[in-house]
Amino acid sequence: MEDPPQDAQEDVRDRDRLLARYRELVLRELPRRGRDEGWAVSVDHCVGRVVLDNALGGPWREVLPPGRGPGYARLPPPALARAVELAEQMEAEGADLVAELDARSLAWRGKPSKHRRPPPGPGPGAAARTSRGS
Repeated sequence: MEDPPQDAQEDVRDRDRLLARYRELVLRELPRRGRDEGWAVSVDHCVGRVVLDNALGGPWREVLPPGRGPGYARLPPPALARAVELAEQMEAEGADLVAELDARSLAWRGKPSKHRRPPPGPGPGAAARTSRGS
C-alpha cells in the first residue's frame, strides 16, 4: 500500500494543528480569561458558540451538516482556520470584542443580548462628563 501524497499528509498535519489550537483557546484559555476578566461569556461551550456562529455567519447547528461529535471537529478546513483566527482575535482584543460577538450570536438565535454596560462611574473621563453636566 502506498503512502498518501505529501500534500494530503501536509493537509492532515495543518488540520491537526488548527484543531489543537482551537481546543487550547476555546476549551481552556478564553474561558479562563472570561472568568478572570468578567467577559460576557466564560464557559467553554458558550465561547465555542460565539466562535463557531461568528466564523460561520449564523447559528452553527444550522450551517454545519448534522453529524456526531463536536461542531468544531466537523468544520471544513477554511472555516476551521477562520474559527481559530477569530478565537485569537478574541484573545487579543478581550471583553469588548467578546461582548459584540456574543450579542451577534444571540441575535442570530433570536435571543436578547445579556451584555449590559455598567453605568458610568469613576474612571477615565468621569470628571469631564460631570463638568459638562452630562
